[in-house]
Amino acid sequence: MRRLLEYQAERIEMVLASHKVPSQVYRGTVTPRFVRFELMPVVGTKVSHVKGLGEEIALSLGIPSCRVFRQGGKINVEIPRETPHTVRLLALCRRLAEIPPCTAILGLDEEGTPLLLRLPSADVAHVLIVGRTGSGKTELARAMIASLAMYNRLGEVQLVLIDPKGQGFTPFGTLPHLLYPLVDDVEAALEVLKRLAVEMERRDHQKVTQPQVVVFIDELADLMMIGGKEMEHLLTRLLQRGRGAGIHLVACVQKPTVAIIGSLVKSNFPVRIVGSVVSPEDAKVASGLAGTGAERLLGRGDFLVVAQGQVMRLQVAYVSSQEIGELTARIKEGGRTSRRWVDEATGTDGMRPLKRLAVRLKLVK
Repeated sequence: MRRLLEYQAERIEMVLASHKVPSQVYRGTVTPRFVRFELMPVVGTKVSHVKGLGEEIALSLGIPSCRVFRQGGKINVEIPRETPHTVRLLALCRRLAEIPPCTAILGLDEEGTPLLLRLPSADVAHVLIVGRTGSGKTELARAMIASLAMYNRLGEVQLVLIDPKGQGFTPFGTLPHLLYPLVDDVEAALEVLKRLAVEMERRDHQKVTQPQVVVFIDELADLMMIGGKEMEHLLTRLLQRGRGAGIHLVACVQKPTVAIIGSLVKSNFPVRIVGSVVSPEDAKVASGLAGTGAERLLGRGDFLVVAQGQVMRLQVAYVSSQEIGELTARIKEGGRTSRRWVDEATGTDGMRPLKRLAVRLKLVK
């Protein structure tokens, strides 16, 4: 592995030097899905020039594509690993001690650190998950649902799952945390959202926020197209006023077109988690930022987290339908999962502490 990383670093430097952009790869990070090389360009180097060499770098390395972007005062080149690794949710939970209330586990960030999202935070409130088919957006939502159920009692967090296709959220159908049975059609979704709007008004009047209610919606665009103006009005009300009443929305969408959900998305989702999309234009609409490179993500759980103008790379944690079934059964028996149960369910997690190489690369397993 070390020899391969050194070889790739040298090839990147050679391509840049051949285009009169002398730079040195001074650091690298290996994550479960990609390798990130950090460049130290000479003074006066144009970032746009380096970005424009992405295809040449990919060709030199013999890979389909690479992602070149600036982050702070450095330029990064990210390439896919030959043998990617799956980040498993239950194995990841073994690395965590205390989890704040109403906090969802997302996966591992680019440094190999578990990434969590505290929904009641003023900087979070609601989350938009974007990605084309195969990007892993439903898997991300499932990991969030499972982790919220694992670490919160029924009186702390209640869940509403809206899944018109009846596929992604079905394994959670008997989860005790469900405020309503699994919602699998648009008419039922409208009725549930109306009840939540009434509940929001009641909480506002009585100044209460507990238990926190987290609403997960799979394929938001389809829901809005069929539900029409009434659906848009209800969602807008909940997005604008829900946080103050302890109600949070996590919505998944395949293509965030301006025509369908543009006005809804523009200012109501402080956190956006963007997976593989078709084009730079889709990436800009999804993230609200230009030049994120989301169109070059690898799919299958490779995402960017966009919050407060900052962008973080994320490898989503995966939880299988069988694990969800075992988790649900355990919660129904004991109310909350235990550390012992997680250890028994995962066995060995296959994760090791961060290992620093003697040279310029950091290996995260």
